[in-house]
Amino acid sequence: MLINIQFIKTKGSEFLTQNVSKNLNKLSDKYDWLIKAEVYFKEENDPTGRSKICEIELSAPGPRIFASSTEESFELAIKKTIFELDQQLKKRKAVFVAH
Repeated sequence: MLINIQFIKTKGSEFLTQNVSKNLNKLSDKYDWLIKAEVYFKEENDPTGRSKICEIELSAPGPRIFASSTEESFELAIKKTIFELDQQLKKRKAVFVAH
């Protein structure tokens, strides 16, 4: 699976790149029909402290799969976004098996 990572309004980090790549590769091993992942890390001014945003869009057969989360740290945002993607991929796989 091809992984494209972009940092918007925030500094790039090798740790975040490796962390999200490792998690996406696990998803790719589990769901071998994934084609490409677009990952966006954003930082916004939020008075509540939840200013770190992770958005991931997966290209797969059928409509694209998208998940986003806003947390206190990028690590938590990655974890929550990957979990949401996994839930959507399970549903997609169930549809594939049904047909």
